[in-house]
Amino acid sequence: MTTPFIRCENITHGYFRGGHQLEVLSSLTLSVESGDFVALMGPSGSGKSTLLNLIAGLEKPHAGDITIGGIDITSLDEQTLAAWRAATLGFVFQFYNLIPVLTAHDNVALPLMLTPLSRKERNQRAAAALEIVDLTDRAKHKPTELSGGQQQRVAIARALVTDPRLLVCDEPTGDLDRASATETLQLLKMLNTDFDKTIFMVTHDPEAASYAHTVWHMDKGNLRDRQKRAVA
Repeated sequence: MTTPFIRCENITHGYFRGGHQLEVLSSLTLSVESGDFVALMGPSGSGKSTLLNLIAGLEKPHAGDITIGGIDITSLDEQTLAAWRAATLGFVFQFYNLIPVLTAHDNVALPLMLTPLSRKERNQRAAAALEIVDLTDRAKHKPTELSGGQQQRVAIARALVTDPRLLVCDEPTGDLDRASATETLQLLKMLNTDFDKTIFMVTHDPEAASYAHTVWHMDKGNLRDRQKRAVA
């Protein structure tokens, strides 16, 4: 039996509000195989984004272990965890999180500033990532000169530029019209099938979830059921 790429074991997590702890996740266990495309669905407040943040190493659980690619990220100190995120993860957000004063090329190249790559190598990597998302002709445009769909493709290129094994996507189509959402989902599907990226996506949209191979439904901090889909 192969070892899962992502393994969450007995995860418990919550937040303090008004002096009381609100438990969001309760003894949650989850496995994701390498190369899977996972969609996590559920109502607002069900714990989807909390689980995403824990898998991304943005928060640490109050109890339990999270192992990704054989590394127990719950045991890492903040500096080591930051280095691990930079090497392993690419983030795709609902509202793109692009820097308004930078061009598409410079936004994509930004994560590479933390690497030992030369400027020439950084530029080559950024250009290659923009080519993958079919935005070479928009490289010199700033975010305000791009459509919402184009901005999300720039954000995906930025997530790809370090060649991470895992893409974590938080409502990546939530701010897009249907045509742009479909383009974004087709791009994510291509990255999964052609580039072997493992994708973990939180979404409210059944259409977005239909692109995933595995769909989990979450409610009140627990995973209620899992659906496996045939890979087209």
